[in-house]
Order: sequence, then C-alpha cells, then structure tokens
Amino acid sequence: MTDPSQPAGAAGAPPPEAAPAPAGAGGVSADELQALQAAEEAKSDPALDEVEPADIDVSDEKEEPFEKLAAAARRLSADRVRTVVETLLFLAERPLTVEELRQASGVEAERLEKALDKLSGHYREGVCGVVLHEVAGGWQLRSSPDNSAFARRFLKVKPQRLTRAALETLAIIAYRQPVTRPEVEEIRAVDCGAVVKALLERKLIKILGKKEEPGRPILYGTTREFLEFFALKDLASLPTLREFHELSVEHREIVEQQAEPPISGLVDELTDATLEARLEARQAESDQALAELEQALEKAEAVGLAASAALTPKEEPGEDEPATP
Repeated sequence: MTDPSQPAGAAGAPPPEAAPAPAGAGGVSADELQALQAAEEAKSDPALDEVEPADIDVSDEKEEPFEKLAAAARRLSADRVRTVVETLLFLAERPLTVEELRQASGVEAERLEKALDKLSGHYREGVCGVVLHEVAGGWQLRSSPDNSAFARRFLKVKPQRLTRAALETLAIIAYRQPVTRPEVEEIRAVDCGAVVKALLERKLIKILGKKEEPGRPILYGTTREFLEFFALKDLASLPTLREFHELSVEHREIVEQQAEPPISGLVDELTDATLEARLEARQAESDQALAELEQALEKAEAVGLAASAALTPKEEPGEDEPATP
C-alpha cells in the first residue's frame, strides 16, 4: 500500500537530494566553508576565553655599539665582506651609498669599494639575471634589462613610459636646472603647467626654491627618483648636448624612430653585383699592395746585409800566424 503522506509518484523512490551549494573561492562550497570554520572555532578552549594572553615576545635588544661592530668587522675576510654587502644590497629597497653600507656593517670604506667592484663584475649585464648598477649616487641590485619582458609578465605591470611632452619638459629641467616654469614654457612655446604638475606627482622633479626676481617664480630641479628611473649615477652621466648635436640627421632619425633596418634589405645589398665588383677590386688592390710590400722588404734586407758586410773590418793575420793564401 502506498503511504498517503507521500506525494504522487514518490512511492518506493529515494528522497530527492538537496541542490549543492554554489562553490566559493578555490572550488569549496559555502556549506563546506562554514563546516571548516565551525571546526576551527571548536578547537579553542572555552575555559581560556576570559584569560588575558601573556606577552611572549622578547623585549627589544639594545643596538650594538658601532665601535664594537667595527672591531668585529676588521676580522672579516674579503669573501665574507662581499657576502655582507650582497645581503644588504638585496634587502635594500633603494640604492645604498658606501657610507650607508659602512654604518650598517662597520667595514671600512676601502674594503667595501673592493667588494662592490667584485660584485659588479659578477652581477654584470648579459651574464646574470640580476645586475648591480651604480645609480643615484649609490649601488642597487636590479633585474637584467634582457629579462624585462618576463619580469613585467610575472608582476603583471606595464612598462613605464613618458609622453613626448613630459620628456621634453623633463629634459629642459634636467639640463637647465634650477629653472622656472616660464623659462621652460619659453623654450617649448606651450603651456607646461599640467606636465609640471604630473612630473611633481611622479617625484621626477622637485621644488628647489624661489628665484630672486619680481614675482618670485618657483625653481624646479630633478630628484633622486629621476636618477633611479633613468639608471643614472649622477647628473654628470647625462649625455652632453655636444654629443647629441654631433649626431648626423640620419642617426637622429634612427634614434627617434628606434627602427631596425629590415634583414631583407641587408641581404639584397650584400648580393648586389656592383658591390661584389667593388669588393673584388679592393681585394686585388690589397693583394698587389701586399706583394709590393714583400718585394720592398726583401730589397731592404739585401741592402742591409750588403751594408753590414761592407762595414765589418777584415782581420789581418798576426806575426806568428801564417797568412791565408
């Protein structure tokens, strides 16, 4: 007999299963997540709910005096000093100067410079994935430029680029600093207020003071972040204007466009019949000049031998020695 309490069509059939809860993060459903949280809460001891936790952290230790640190550093070997410098550079978030390394390690500046010289030879571009650069008056470990694409993909960041207006304004400030905004606008012939504000927000430039003239305009200059951004040791590392003016028009176009010549064009140029004829003619001229040079050397050697023979005095026979017939 059928149970009247069951709905029609449910006789002898198992009860329908409940719909699964929607999966949360990591493929764990909401019910499973609640069960895990309840299990974690059940692990706590209810008898300790009203007990104040004890202080289990060790109190701050006093910093070791620098004199004692320097005395211990004198006993360190050169390899040990190199590893110390390497550790400090790895931990630093900005370039470290030799003085900062000395204050942190107690090692003499001369030994630190030798260690930095060895490290720069080891962490050089094209050999290691980490490169040691001297930037902004200090030393910093940086990722190799050859692996920049992989680093950006891993960090999911876009390359930092500046607009042409920002580069022009920044170049004027870098080469003419301290400089006022009206002076920059006079050179560019456009308003630079928005660009200057953006460069200030990026900390690529800073306010140096006010110029002693009517209106007291603000003076701008570059920052340490500017040197770090462009991997410059100091402002003296900027390319000189004379070097830029010495570039030909063709080279300027290459620098501005940053376009490489197509490989096919090079191949066509190398397979040019006229070029091959010129190369063969130059080769023939080189062979002829080499033959003439060899003849001249042989002639000079013969003349030298004759002169040496003429200048060498002949030995006369002694009284007791028989004359040579």
